[in-house]
Amino acid sequence: MTSSLDGRRFAAVADVVAGEVGTETVFAYHERAGEVWAEYTGGSIRRGHLVGTREGDRLDFRYVQLNIDGQTSSGHCVSAVSVLPDGRLRLHETWSWESRSGSGSSVLEELPAP
Repeated sequence: MTSSLDGRRFAAVADVVAGEVGTETVFAYHERAGEVWAEYTGGSIRRGHLVGTREGDRLDFRYVQLNIDGQTSSGHCVSAVSVLPDGRLRLHETWSWESRSGSGSSVLEELPAP
């Protein structure tokens, strides 16, 4: 298992096609005893939350979010955690909306420490 996600911040490496998350969206992750959760905001996302589980380097979670137009959306995501050469973490995500049609993939990378 790679390092804990707890206290790490992530952002998308590119705007997400068919999604609302973009490079300005920042995720603040937490992890404890196989549970993962995060808050996220930025870009077209006013407020978002995700909650799920981690088994090894696999995350499985559901997300719900409010966009800047006042619309809510929800979905399911499975992510694979990997380590970049500089030690930061990367999340390879495969997601699908549950509240509307659409699915896709995205990559998040840990932001460097301030």
